[in-house]
Amino acid sequence: MSEMNDKTADFGYRTVDAAEKPGLVRGVFTSVAARYDLMNDLMSGGVHRLWKASLIDELKPNSRMRLLDVAGGTGDVAFRFLDAGGGHVTVCDLTESMVAVGRDRAIDRGRLSGVDWTVGDAQALPIADAGVDAYTIAFGLRNVTDIDRALREARRVLKPGGLFLCLEFSRVVLPALDRLYDAYSFQVLPALGRWVAKDEESYRYLAESIRRFPDQQSLARRMQAVGFARVGCRNLSGGIAAIHRGRRL
Repeated sequence: MSEMNDKTADFGYRTVDAAEKPGLVRGVFTSVAARYDLMNDLMSGGVHRLWKASLIDELKPNSRMRLLDVAGGTGDVAFRFLDAGGGHVTVCDLTESMVAVGRDRAIDRGRLSGVDWTVGDAQALPIADAGVDAYTIAFGLRNVTDIDRALREARRVLKPGGLFLCLEFSRVVLPALDRLYDAYSFQVLPALGRWVAKDEESYRYLAESIRRFPDQQSLARRMQAVGFARVGCRNLSGGIAAIHRGRRL
C-alpha cells in the first residue's frame, strides 16, 4: 500500500495532491449516487446485504443507542439499525447527492423521526466530543484522504465504552479465490459501471481503492495506534470484506 504524506494521497492507483482527493471522491459518488444501491446489489450478487446484516449483529442496537453512521449517505445501514430497534442515528456523508438519496428514501419509507442527515467529512466530523454510543462506517474508510485522522475523529466522538465498527473490503485469505476476485474486480466491475451507472471510470477507481486499502492486520495496528482498545477483526466471504471493531475506553 502506498502511504499518504502531507502533500499527496492515493486516488485509486493515481497519486494526487491530498487537497484534491476529497473533491475527486465527491465527483465519483455524485456520479453514481442515483444507482449506488442497485450497483451494490449487482456487484455483490446481493451479498453486501448479508455483510451489513453481520454489521448490525455486531452492533446489537437498542432503543437507547445513538449511532453515527459515516459515509452512509443512502441510508442502508441507518435503516437497518432502526429496524433492529436502534434509538437514533445520524447519517454523515461527504457527498450531498448521496445524502439526498438517503433522505428521499427515508421520506418514501415514512422514516420521519429517529434519523437525521448531514453533509460532513469523516476527518472533521460535525459531532460533539463523546456525543454518540456507536460509530459505523461501511465501505467508506478507504475513500478518506487521511485514514488515521478519520480514526482519531471516530474515537473523539465516541462516549467512553463506545463501539467503533468498520465494514470494508479487505484482503482475500483463500488462495484459490484471490485470482478470481482480481479478474472480477478489474474486468466485471468497470463493465457493470459502464452498462448500469454509465460511469466506467468511477467503478474502476472503486476497484483500485480496495487494493490500496490496508489489510486486516495493518488496519488493526492503526486503530490501536490512535487509542482504540479491544481491537478485533472478522473476515467475511473469505476476506473479500471484513468487520473491524474497537472500543473507546
